[in-house]
Amino acid sequence: MKNLNRITMNPAVMGGKPCIRGMRITVGTILSLLAGGNSAEDILKAYPYLEAEDIRETLEYAAWRSSEYEVELHTA
Repeated sequence: MKNLNRITMNPAVMGGKPCIRGMRITVGTILSLLAGGNSAEDILKAYPYLEAEDIRETLEYAAWRSSEYEVELHTA
């Protein structure tokens, strides 16, 4: 995965959830808005401090996370 500079995680901001550039807007919020039918343009109008690249990296982060899976380790 390439380095996603706009996605940050800090325990002091939104409980450590992935956020956009350290702001109190989570990746989940952006994804929910997109899933609800809002366009990137709608989101940028509603959140003028966001940039188009923030939305693109949010989608890239979500795609990367969805491709991961956990493997249970058995210990003897």
